This record gives sequence, C-alpha cells and structure tokens, in this order.
Amino acid sequence: MFDPVIAPSGTLLGLLQRGRGDGTLHALTAPRTEALAALNHCVLHDPRHDWQVENRSLYYARLHLDLDGGLDAIEAHLFDPEDVLDPEESRTGLALAVLGHLASYGRRDALALLRRYAAHGTNWAWALDELALRDDDAGLRALAEPVLARFSTDAEGEAELAAAVRDAFEPRPWRLWAEDPRPSIAARVRAARETGCFDRWQRQMRPTGPRPGWSVRAVFEWAQSGLERGAALHVPAARCLMAVAGPEDRREILQAARHGDDGARCTALRYLADSGDPGVLDLIEEAVATGSTVVVQAAVDSFERMRGAVAVDRARGWARRPDVLGAAAGRVLACRGAAQDREPVLAALREAVRGEGPDAPTLWTLVDGAGRLGIACAAPVLRHIYRETASSHLRGRAARALAATDPSFPAGFAVECLWDCEETTRELAARHAETGDLRVVERLRRLAADPAEEAEVQTAVRSRIGPDAAAR
Repeated sequence: MFDPVIAPSGTLLGLLQRGRGDGTLHALTAPRTEALAALNHCVLHDPRHDWQVENRSLYYARLHLDLDGGLDAIEAHLFDPEDVLDPEESRTGLALAVLGHLASYGRRDALALLRRYAAHGTNWAWALDELALRDDDAGLRALAEPVLARFSTDAEGEAELAAAVRDAFEPRPWRLWAEDPRPSIAARVRAARETGCFDRWQRQMRPTGPRPGWSVRAVFEWAQSGLERGAALHVPAARCLMAVAGPEDRREILQAARHGDDGARCTALRYLADSGDPGVLDLIEEAVATGSTVVVQAAVDSFERMRGAVAVDRARGWARRPDVLGAAAGRVLACRGAAQDREPVLAALREAVRGEGPDAPTLWTLVDGAGRLGIACAAPVLRHIYRETASSHLRGRAARALAATDPSFPAGFAVECLWDCEETTRELAARHAETGDLRVVERLRRLAADPAEEAEVQTAVRSRIGPDAAAR
C-alpha cells in the first residue's frame, strides 16, 4: 500500500482524512454533495498511514448517517475488478468496517452489502468478521455454503480451510457452521477446527531460535547471521544473553560492544543497557561516533530504554548535541526528566517540528513530555502539531498535552475533540470541554445515548452530565 496523499489541513477533505472533529462540523455545514464526495474519497482511499492502529470507521459511519449517504460508491469499490487484482486488506478494510458500523445502526442495506461481499468478495474474511458482530444466526448460516465453496476438497484446500478457521478474528460463524444440520458442512468445519488446534499445538511444541544452553559466542554468531540475511535479531539475542551470560562473560561482551561485528555489537549494547552495566553509556557514545547505521540505531534505542538516574543525568549532558544521540537525550528527558529539563525538551520539540515536520516519529515522545512537564510555552507548537499532523494518534497526544499546558483548551480544541475519530481523544474532550457551549451539551448527550460509543467515553460523559455532576 502506498502512503496516502493527505490534503491541506484547512480543506474539508484534509480535515476528514485526518479524522478531526472539525471535519464532521464542517461537513455538516457544507453543501451535501461536496461533503459526500469528500467522505466517499476517504472511505474508498484509506487516508491512514497506519491503518491497523488508527481509527476512522466509526467516525466516517456517523458522518455517513448524518448526511444520509447512499452506498453506491462503496458497492462499486468493493466489486470493482481491482478487488481480484489487489487482494490486500488495506484496499477494502476501511469500507467494510464502515459498513459494519452502519449495519449496527440499523442500515439494512449495509448488512445486505456485507453479506454479498462475504459470499463473493476477495477480502471475505474481514466482511465475515463484521457480520459475526452484527448479523443474526440465520444470516450467518446462509453464508456457510458460499464461504466453504471457496476451498477445494483436496488436501491443499482443506489445509487452507483449517488455516482460515484457526486465524479467524471472530469465531462465531465457524461455531455455528460446526453445528449446521447439513452433515457435509458441519463435518468439514469440525475437521478444520480440529486441524487448526493441532497446528497451533505443534507450533508451540517446536519453538525456534537459540536455546539458553548456547554460549555467548554462539548467540553473537546467531545475531550476525540474521543481520546478514536482512533480519535484525539483536533484541531477541540480547534476551538470550540474559539467560546464558554470567559474570565471567562480561569481558567478552564488552569487547563485542566495542569491536564486534554489527550483529554482535548491537546485541552486546542492548544487553549491557538492559542489565544496567556501569560502562554502557560510554560504549553507547563510542558506538554513535564509530558504528555503522545499524549500530548507531541500536545504540540509541538501547540508551532510550535505560531507566536509572545515571542515564537521565547523562541525557542532560547530551541534550544539546546536534546528532541522533542529542535527539535521543531529548526524548529521555521528556520521559524521565524533571522540571529542570523543560528547556531542553521544548528545544527538542521545536527542532523536531522545524526539521522533520508535524509527523516526525520523535514527536510522540516529545509531545507527551511537554504535557508531563507542564511546559506552558510549548502550547503554540502543540497547537500546530494538533492541526497539521496526519496521525490521529499523535493528534490525540497533542490534545492531552494541550489539556495540561493551554488554559484555552476547554473552550477551544476540546470542543472539536468531542467529534474526533479516536475514542481516547473523545474521552479526553468529554472530561475537559466547556459545557457553556450548547454544542458540547448536545454532543455529550448524543454520545451517552450512542450504543456504538466506547464504554470509557460514556463513563467520562456521565461524569459531566450525570446526576452527580452538579454536586462537583
């Protein structure tokens, strides 16, 4: 899947792609045709950089209901010839999840479209999982025959069926089909379930990787062989060292951290950092100065994992370095620094936005740190990140930091956040949004009554509008 093209944040399409609450608010006041076109573009061209983590489906489904949108565009997308040519879940997953939410809101046309795609579409397993949560037993039983027909009755087909049953996210349809009154269906599903359970047991009985009985040298060699194959194994290798290395091996491990092959050096640095070895900080600094790109990254990652006061003190000395170690020091201070570290954390935050933009991976930690340390003068940068980032998770972190640093948050961004695509951001807004705004009170009541809303959000809502709210 290619990285999505995200429209500017000031446009309706850009707001909807980001999942911002303002996207819904603007769409409801825009011409309906324009709003539906932007909404369908988002549903059919998934705008998420990480579609397996970020939420959009409920957000788009709610707006689809508010706009009384039809399903013609989604149907054409699902049954386009491209569905056969591009079987990746990322092409149709968002559209199917939106249909699932629409079905839970009572849209019978969405339920029918999910059933049809489960019977004939390429990404049928996703559609079946959506139906498992929303359809009745009769609807699911009717799908047994077309789904099983996808698998041939030879050994290869039965193995594929067993894998499908074993890996199903929602087991309800398969359980129903195992009890189907038609013997040909029930017997086949039961056999597939038994095979899947046996396969799982076999994998558990045949663990791969190094054994604790290995020597330190063997672990280093295993890590290097993995690196040569393109697999970074230094993290599991470091865990193996925890099991096999003793005090007598420290000299060999220190030597590997200074002069070993890249695989051994990465493993040794990780092991020494995790075990709190007193010499590891000097070795990390040396690795950053002399190591390959792989070693430098492993050294930085190992440093950021360290929890002790010695690591924090060293981070204060490294924070002004204009290299990756200086950037890592800023993140360490953001996570574990004290009030005295506000200035370097703010400087790191500003530099990251200026140099890498509002979607830089380092911002996740720095934004959290700005909120944790209560850096009030970080609010302008946090507001910029909130508006511009394409990541709904990073936007949610920026909102949490603003709640801790920006006095205008309750009457500003917190109101918009009640319509955000991420439930954690809606929960934050439900706890902070200023209820003097009539839109806030109406939205809180709607969230409280929405059966699709997350329990944590509704708990936060009840704390603001419940019978005990007036007493606080």
